[in-house]
Amino acid sequence: MEVRWEVLLIILGAAFVTFLPRVLPLMLLSRVALPEWGIRWLSHVPIAVMAALVGQEVLLHEGKWASLSTNVELLAAIPTFLVAWKTRSLLGTVVFGIVAIMVLRYWFG
Repeated sequence: MEVRWEVLLIILGAAFVTFLPRVLPLMLLSRVALPEWGIRWLSHVPIAVMAALVGQEVLLHEGKWASLSTNVELLAAIPTFLVAWKTRSLLGTVVFGIVAIMVLRYWFG
């Protein structure tokens, strides 16, 4: 198998572009003591990212706003959110959500 230089350079460039924004902030912020408000603000980032990922999947169906009658994911998300709110357990929420979507897809095919 022949490897062209262009492909190798593209792979190395993509690796560098992916690596740089992850390592550079880590190197810079590891030497600086962040203020309390900054630490509180950063603690919300994982929740915001997860909400953006889940929200798009649950609230949109085939590019349009979802309704309970056309979107099984939205129907499964409602009790899953209640389990997450009540238990505050990531593992329990994920397991419940997977089981809920499996059961609903089996019923509504």
